[in-house]
Amino acid sequence: MTPYLASLAGGMILGLSAALLLVVNGRIAGISGIVGRLLGGQQIAPNIAFVVGLLAGPMLYTTAFGRPPVVTIVASTPLILVSGLLVGVGARMGSGCTSGHGILGIARFSKRSLAATATFLTSGIVAATIMGLLR
Repeated sequence: MTPYLASLAGGMILGLSAALLLVVNGRIAGISGIVGRLLGGQQIAPNIAFVVGLLAGPMLYTTAFGRPPVVTIVASTPLILVSGLLVGVGARMGSGCTSGHGILGIARFSKRSLAATATFLTSGIVAATIMGLLR
């Protein structure tokens, strides 16, 4: 169980922060919506605070553990950029991303979020299976 404690703690903190944002500010912690509003010049102060908080996470980790988090990426930079762009476009087309639909949408029993999350998971499973077969 020890290898999973960091993931469990991270998930609990993420859920708590998303719930607090909803209860205190009445806002959904969906990254695509927050970044979209920020780029559109809407609600700049709270949106920039949210993004800065996300970026501060690795710095806090480094301070707490004395080293940066270990991240291994084996894909090429162009593939990462294209993938990120496609994820952003898909999130805007789907009226939200995994954080908005998957964390808060499901918790609110939103039918649209249930369908979106099922689509995210199914697409991920299919893509991972295809990539595994191609190797």
